Amino acid sequence: MFEGFRDELDEHHDRRERIVKASRDVTAQSKKIIFALQRVKQLNKDFPPNIQQDMDTRLAEIAKILERIAPDLQNVNRYRYTSPLRCLEEFVEALSFAHYLRHQKLITPEETQKAMPADISLTPNDYMYGVFDLFGELMRFATVTTAQTGELAGVEDRNIMGDIQELGCAFEILPDVPTKDWRGKMGAMRQSVKKVEKLGYGLVVRGSERPKGWVPDMKDDAPEPSSP
Repeated sequence: MFEGFRDELDEHHDRRERIVKASRDVTAQSKKIIFALQRVKQLNKDFPPNIQQDMDTRLAEIAKILERIAPDLQNVNRYRYTSPLRCLEEFVEALSFAHYLRHQKLITPEETQKAMPADISLTPNDYMYGVFDLFGELMRFATVTTAQTGELAGVEDRNIMGDIQELGCAFEILPDVPTKDWRGKMGAMRQSVKKVEKLGYGLVVRGSERPKGWVPDMKDDAPEPSSP
């Protein structure tokens, strides 16, 4: 009997080690995709060939990595190893950022699952936390492209500030999840929305008084009022 327990524990530790290593590699490749996508200059356009090629190469590598551990993540094991699989949040972030840049829309959970390169199911947490992290990428994209063009990226009747505000409002009405991760990501999301709003405010209110291409300083003009 005890030999059976020993074998089961050995199998568990070996499986977890494979998943942890794969997770590190997927996280690294996903971050490199996001870094490449931050070089995109416009929304709703095909990516430049060098960026598209870089992304395709890294997506193919991620597919190989996930396919190797897919047998370890079937049935209940998908939830047993949720913690070591935080790489899927990073992967969702990369997919959602690429989708937004191409279509100026938020990728759906169904589209995200369809884009998964292996027989691994995404959990609601994978999707939600990946989209949480998208806010930071949208804020960085808005800041860089506005500095280059002097205007907020987007189509004529909708720009990136309106998109991030709408998405932020949708997250604000969700029920609170009393965990450190959720509340930390909510705080980071609010900061990203605030920075893009300040960017838009500066362009509209003060931009007309400045030379073309001027971008408002993103540093706070004054400290936030403290709570009584």
